[in-house]
Amino acid sequence: MKKIVIFLMITMLVTVLTACGGASPKTSSAKNKFPDKPITLIVSFAAGGGMDTGARILAPYLEKELGVPVTVVNRPGAAGWIGWSELANAKPDGYTIGYLGTPNIINGYLDPKQQRKENLESFTLIASHLSDPGVIAINNDETRFKDVKELMEYAKKNEVTITTTGVGSDDHIAALKLNEKFGTKFIPVHTEGSAKQAPAVMGGHIDVMFANVVDVINLKKTNDINVIAVLSEERTPFFDDVPTLKESGYEGVLSSATRGFAAPKGLDEEVLKVLSDAFEKAITNEEHIKKQADSGLAVDYKGSEAYLEEMKGIEQELIGIKSLLGWE
Repeated sequence: MKKIVIFLMITMLVTVLTACGGASPKTSSAKNKFPDKPITLIVSFAAGGGMDTGARILAPYLEKELGVPVTVVNRPGAAGWIGWSELANAKPDGYTIGYLGTPNIINGYLDPKQQRKENLESFTLIASHLSDPGVIAINNDETRFKDVKELMEYAKKNEVTITTTGVGSDDHIAALKLNEKFGTKFIPVHTEGSAKQAPAVMGGHIDVMFANVVDVINLKKTNDINVIAVLSEERTPFFDDVPTLKESGYEGVLSSATRGFAAPKGLDEEVLKVLSDAFEKAITNEEHIKKQADSGLAVDYKGSEAYLEEMKGIEQELIGIKSLLGWE
């Protein structure tokens, strides 16, 4: 009888311990189930622009890797900071991520007039995505200047309005650098995203388009706009017939926009690992790379840590031109 009682007690104890042991993995596996619902991807500029295009091309590949829908939502305004503020203040659970664009995001918090509480430390960087060189384009009907040399000489004597995607954007900084270095009189006209730049120039409302490759690639293909210079060290493979500023005799001013993904500060490391792995596979997918290239976008993947280092480097570079941007 004692043996039976002892056997029953041991059986009950094993059952209890097994149940307890099973509960612990169940509780700790909550993060391992990520993601189990749709993810929101905030794009801080209007639909149809370069930022929006790059994010929407990637989204289906990211959905495939994560196994849940990735919904792109546009939050334009304040040179990108409507969307980035929303991202920084979102719950850090991995279900809200955002598309960062430099130099806009860094300028937005370095500029003391903006009085922003957010900065680079407000985000958990996931991966870099694209690099997009700056370009200069003009209306096909433009008669005052036909190439970049004529434009530069004209702008030394006359005020010329140019498009930008906001204060402190790569377009804006390029114009300021040209004014400082060559004595041009480019007057920035700020818009709420690249989608509004081309219509303004093509309609004759603004003289010249300072933008990026992705913003003009289709317009150049259809001969709706005349791209006269690329602001990169070498010619872009997307426009091998368009000279660089350096080739045209105006060396020393380069411009490009970089793009990448982030989540709010405080993201759990396990969730970051899931997102990082998914982004790496999606971004480096050969089909995705080709589709980006077809739209005029060059993939430039870096992992979380390397992307953070790149952003810190850009931050230091911008701090170095504070006076040019009027921050002193």
